Parts: sequence; C-alpha cells; structure tokens
Amino acid sequence: MPRAVWTGSLAFGLVSIPVALYPATEPKDVRFHLVDPDTGRRVRYRRVVELPVDEETSRPEEASSTGAVEVETDAAPTAHTVREVEVDYDRLARGYEIDRDRFAVVEREEIERIRPTRSSTIDVEHFVPLDDIDPVYFEKSYYLAARAGAEKPYLLLLRALEATARVGIGRFVMRTKPHLVAIRPRGGVLGLETLYFADEVRAPDAFAPATGPATGKEPPTREVRLAEQLVDVLAEDWEPSRYGDEYREELLRLIADKTPVEHEPDEVAAPTRPGVEELMAALKKSVEEAKERQATAATGKGRKSRRAG
Repeated sequence: MPRAVWTGSLAFGLVSIPVALYPATEPKDVRFHLVDPDTGRRVRYRRVVELPVDEETSRPEEASSTGAVEVETDAAPTAHTVREVEVDYDRLARGYEIDRDRFAVVEREEIERIRPTRSSTIDVEHFVPLDDIDPVYFEKSYYLAARAGAEKPYLLLLRALEATARVGIGRFVMRTKPHLVAIRPRGGVLGLETLYFADEVRAPDAFAPATGPATGKEPPTREVRLAEQLVDVLAEDWEPSRYGDEYREELLRLIADKTPVEHEPDEVAAPTRPGVEELMAALKKSVEEAKERQATAATGKGRKSRRAG
C-alpha cells in the first residue's frame, strides 16, 4: 500500500471523519538521466548567471566576494560578450518575469511569510451534482481512506453521496499549496479530486469554429446522421485496460536489451537482473493478447458493418 500523502479530518456540518489521503494513480513514465556515453556517468547541471564583461558587477573580485565561481563557456559571442558565473544555491532568489529579461525579485523569506500552513481538516462547503462539473476541472485523483475507528461516519457519507449522486466541494492546504477539491464515491470508497480554480481554465469560446448557415460551415443533416452511424458502429463499453502505453512497452524492451548481464567471478553467466525476464515475458504476452483482441474486434466490427449495410 502506498504511503499517505496527508492525514487529517474530513468535516461536513458537525461530522468530522479522520481520514488519510493516498494517490489514486501511479504514473509509469520511463525516465532517463543525462549521462556521458563514454564513461556512463551522470551529467550534472550548474546554476550560472551570464554577465557582460563590460559590467562593473562582473569584475573577478566582486564575483568571488559573492561565492560565485567563473565557468568557461564556448557559447557564441552576442552583442555583448558574456561570461558565465556559477551562483551558490543559498544566494538564489525568486524572479517573476514581468517583461522580457525583466524580473520582479522576491526573497524566499518574503514568500515564506505569506505561504499558507498545512490544513488539518478538509472543510466541505457545498454538495453539487457530479454531472455539473466539467471534466476539464479535474486535476489529480486521490483516495480517502477511513482511519481506525472512523468507519461508521465514513460509510455514512459514502452512502449519502451514492444515493444523491452529489459530490462534496471543499478546500484544504496540502503541504504548502491550497486546493479546491471534489469528494465523490468511487468503487466503494471516497475519492478526492483536486480541481483547477475557475481562473485556471481557459474559456472554450476562442477555440470554437464559426458556425451558422451564413458561414456555410454548418454540416448538412445527412452528413451528421452518417457521422452518428459511425459513432454507433465504434461504440464500446469503457475498458481502460484495453488502452496500453505501447511506447512505454517498446522503451522497456529497449532497456531490457541494453541491460548488461552480470557475470560470476569464474565468468559463468549469471541470470538477468531479478524481474527483467518476468517483465519481458509479461510484455510479450500482453502484446500478443492485444493483437488477438484487435483482430477479434476487427472481425466483429466487419460483421456489424455488413449487417448494418
């Protein structure tokens, strides 16, 4: 079971339910580090500031007094020749870009003074119909689990939400970030969705095509009906397991092929790293089953199309 990312209470009215918050998703992106291909070692980044050589602040004695270290660069010369000076992490400030290369500089201490503190309670303010929330507002999914002794009020809220088809809308601060959340029943437990705030969601008007008879872009009724028939032919029940990440599977195959096989001191080949063989077998079987399902589905759709015709 994953580690809880937050513990506290869920409050609605006078009811308070001790809960723990767990991520509902597990991203499985294949992540790479930058390495030197000759040595196989990690390549690290440095924090540098570009200083024009004619700037008074770029003098070596001033750079050294700030703890900065000059770094040679092969960058092409610009209108002003620059040199890169490494900056100590402790000296970094936060800059909000107000114009190109113009920043409002804010110190860490100033941000800390106004940063919200962690909440101990998720306060439910309203209950709204789930269908009223456009999916574009959903940000990240979690599960709320009842802590010891809180099973009865937890189930009470769960059953009430299931019966009314409503979700609880509340607020809380996790770590140092305020969140607007929707609490809804999901598979016999309470799910929590963090929501984007209203001003974070772009209005769709700017992306909508011009329509209406005068534009000549509105499709004829006959074409709309044909499109509806196509939708009906391709209609299926939602099965998430049907849609695998084929690119990630190919990456894992590539990584497995490049994983060096460790050898015993007497040069006898040792087994591949634990889990790699099982992973490859599972991936191969998954690909074969997916191809079989696609072939079966294509055959079935062909029959449906002939019957429809």
